[in-house]
Amino acid sequence: MPAPDTIPGPDNQVDAGVGGRLTELLDRTVARRSIHHAMFAVSAGDGERRWSGAAGPVDAAGTPLQPGTPFFIASVTKRFIVTLVLQASERGELGLDDAIVDHLETEVTDGLHVLDGVDHTPAITIRHLLSHTSGLPDYFDKPRSGRPSLFRQLAAGQDLVWTFDDLVRMSREEHTPHFPPQDLSADRQRARYSDTGFQLLIAILERATGQSFAALLTERIFVPVGLDHTWLPGRSESVAPTVAPAPICAKAQPLELPGMIESSNDLYSTTGDLLAFQRALIEGELFNDPATVGLLTERSNLLRNMIPNRYGLGTWIFRVSRLAGPGRRPVTLVGHAGVTGTWLFHCPELDLHLAGTIDQSTFFARSAPFRIMGRILRAWDG
Repeated sequence: MPAPDTIPGPDNQVDAGVGGRLTELLDRTVARRSIHHAMFAVSAGDGERRWSGAAGPVDAAGTPLQPGTPFFIASVTKRFIVTLVLQASERGELGLDDAIVDHLETEVTDGLHVLDGVDHTPAITIRHLLSHTSGLPDYFDKPRSGRPSLFRQLAAGQDLVWTFDDLVRMSREEHTPHFPPQDLSADRQRARYSDTGFQLLIAILERATGQSFAALLTERIFVPVGLDHTWLPGRSESVAPTVAPAPICAKAQPLELPGMIESSNDLYSTTGDLLAFQRALIEGELFNDPATVGLLTERSNLLRNMIPNRYGLGTWIFRVSRLAGPGRRPVTLVGHAGVTGTWLFHCPELDLHLAGTIDQSTFFARSAPFRIMGRILRAWDG
């Protein structure tokens, strides 16, 4: 845990009208949804116009939340994972079309994807995992032999601990694949969101590079981009001292979920660090060839079990409708969201970056970021 010494402060550079609308939206979001607290950050592509804000208490004493407070980013971490995979591909440590059986022990892969009596595991590639087209079930979201899913237990505020071996066993013994690994040369593929695939990707990265996930994040992303307030809980610490992270809550009730947070392999970060990472990512600064970033959205498929419903490689692509968009025109959001109501997206049409959280374990937290981001775009655009 980082030392509770410092916290990045806001550095807002917008006119009073934009700042006022964003502040009103932030306050209204917390009040209307019985949300304990929330953080929003918005930045133009060049970083010249920017705004961040926070509302609600950070602790039982009522201490006001600050915009630079770290928070659990949940599946926004998948943007970091896909970055590491593409970097490893550039370095020749793995190939996107490599079979996962070539990178994982047989104890992991044997019988992992059995459908109608056929083991399809040898056909699964790294690209399948990145695009959710493997058909593997989601260990986090599926009920387990008469027990509630891990997600439902999160929503109920129940802390749990699991290991990589546990999730492999759950996937093999307690869940059924949805469909065979898809033909990626076809015009369209079936896709279904699966956290299992991204946990397998972490294991593949570690074996292919000979480094731990925490070490890869630090060496290949955190240090090059200067992410001083981002860390992998239980495995690394932030570069700079910072305050304790904001809690995840069930509506107005803060929860203690250290086991689940550490087991998830997801990060803590700040809105400032997330925006810096996203700028470096989409500008190609994290790759030897800047064109590599184009692989994230080169193709996309319709997800059957998530909103928004298109997915590239480790990347959600969400279309904001004309009615919900700024100036009554449709725009696109490209990035990722997390189950606790976190988001990190870029709007190409406006060249605008958005990051934030509502830190909620409740079911509506999955879809809330997309409604909130539409309102942020309208507030920014006036």
